[in-house]
Amino acid sequence: MLLKIAAVVGAIAVGGPLALHLVHESPAQRHAIPPVTAQATFAGGCFWSIEKLFDNMDGVVSATSGFTGGTVKDPSYEQVSSGATGHREAVLVVYDPAKVTYEQLLDAFWHDIDPTTPDGQFCDFGPQYRTAVFYHDETQHRLALASKASIDQSKKLSRPVVTEILPAQMFYPAEDYHQDFARRHADHYNAYRIGCGRDRKLHEVWGSDAYQSK
Repeated sequence: MLLKIAAVVGAIAVGGPLALHLVHESPAQRHAIPPVTAQATFAGGCFWSIEKLFDNMDGVVSATSGFTGGTVKDPSYEQVSSGATGHREAVLVVYDPAKVTYEQLLDAFWHDIDPTTPDGQFCDFGPQYRTAVFYHDETQHRLALASKASIDQSKKLSRPVVTEILPAQMFYPAEDYHQDFARRHADHYNAYRIGCGRDRKLHEVWGSDAYQSK
């Protein structure tokens, strides 16, 4: 947690609510038929890392860091970090099902977290860092339950999977300085990731199946 706060303080010049990024489009682009997209929401500890995971996947249109699952409306990072709002750090993924399936998103997610830890991830502990798959419809619900059961049945992990499968709730984007943090503040993010021991722990949990090793 201290590593994460230090990285934020070192990288932030200004803060504020997440604004929509306006893109200047050509007339042809404005009249093009947009792809059919779907949404998925995942909580996997530090949202910087989960956003980075999905931003690097083919077929993902966008990945937004934010908060979900709690009782406070439009919470700030500081409020969520206190652990008192019930929210978890999470990432809302918009994806093109013609290019990447929900099953592929699930597979990447499982192999980029430690799903056997109930109270946090790696060096980040507290209710805001608990893992979860937030399903948006019954198909996602069924697929998420099946993938979780498959991991347990495979006996590849030393302990049972404790990641929760929960219905999607209101999602609040985090402050702008958290968006694309791994790309915009690469030095700070990499220092945090190394200090947190994320990759080392992933290899301890998953071995060569860890997503980052592929």
